Amino acid sequence: MTWLVTGGAGYIGSHVVRAFGQVGIGAVVLDDLSSGHRGFVPDDVPFVQGSILDTDLVTAALREHDVTGVVHLAGFKYAGVSVQRPLHTYEQNVTGTAHLLEAMAAADVRRIVFSSSAAVYGTPDVDLVTEDTPTAPESPYGESKLIGEWLLRDQARATDLAHTSLRYFNVVGSGTPELSDTSPHNLFPLVLDALAEGRTPRINGDDYDTPDGTCVRDYVHVADLATSHVAAARALAEGRELQRVYNLGSGDGVSVREIMTAMAQGTGIPFEPEVAPRRPGDPDRIVASGRAAARDLDWVMRHTLTEMVASAWEARQAR
Repeated sequence: MTWLVTGGAGYIGSHVVRAFGQVGIGAVVLDDLSSGHRGFVPDDVPFVQGSILDTDLVTAALREHDVTGVVHLAGFKYAGVSVQRPLHTYEQNVTGTAHLLEAMAAADVRRIVFSSSAAVYGTPDVDLVTEDTPTAPESPYGESKLIGEWLLRDQARATDLAHTSLRYFNVVGSGTPELSDTSPHNLFPLVLDALAEGRTPRINGDDYDTPDGTCVRDYVHVADLATSHVAAARALAEGRELQRVYNLGSGDGVSVREIMTAMAQGTGIPFEPEVAPRRPGDPDRIVASGRAAARDLDWVMRHTLTEMVASAWEARQAR
């Protein structure tokens, strides 16, 4: 059994590749390196450099490596930037997924685990998001992820495609010092980079309707996330029926100020964060239930917030 991991040279994808290797399942990486890193791919894992928009290339890779399923993580992942680059976002995330599904059909590959996002929910009006919470994306990125889920659903209706989509919340930490989050937009790398460079991290707004006035979000460790991707792949390979979508959430929120306190403790660098005005559109709280994934996909919060920070800092220092 061999799985193609699109975007496998990225932060999350490289952890998924290693999770496959830890249980003895072969992986092949396809990545255009627009945001991934060739060094994130282990030397013994086949690497194909290219875009999911190149249907012929993807089809050839699926056939050459006798791929039995796909974990699809490749795409344009910056929700805020997607507002300024909607056409690019749709090309990468919607057209790219359509081309991937076309290549899979041509190569007779009938299993896919799709990297979706909490962005499909927009600003939910419930304290705990479940898979039944209505979707209302507020960015081209969130919309593109929801359309990706629809593409899988519709292709499954037309063929015997087996699929599931995993909706992530805030993915942080590192499973090994060699792999770090290099996103220019995510909270953890922004704070850690500021501390490493002698700058003071910033909180955007402290007047939200939360216990300490700062936004409450759901943070999950990347290695835990990767484990559930492997569990989903195995379930599809064994013919087990899965839900169409799963939330990978903790069920417990952490405020931005709590993150800052954990950062000071985890890095050993004391600081008092600056407080800036709140950003438009930031909801008070977004926290998700992971009960369905815990039942079906070996979803367990194996890392504390302290461990999330410590692993992210170690990887940042190693980089």
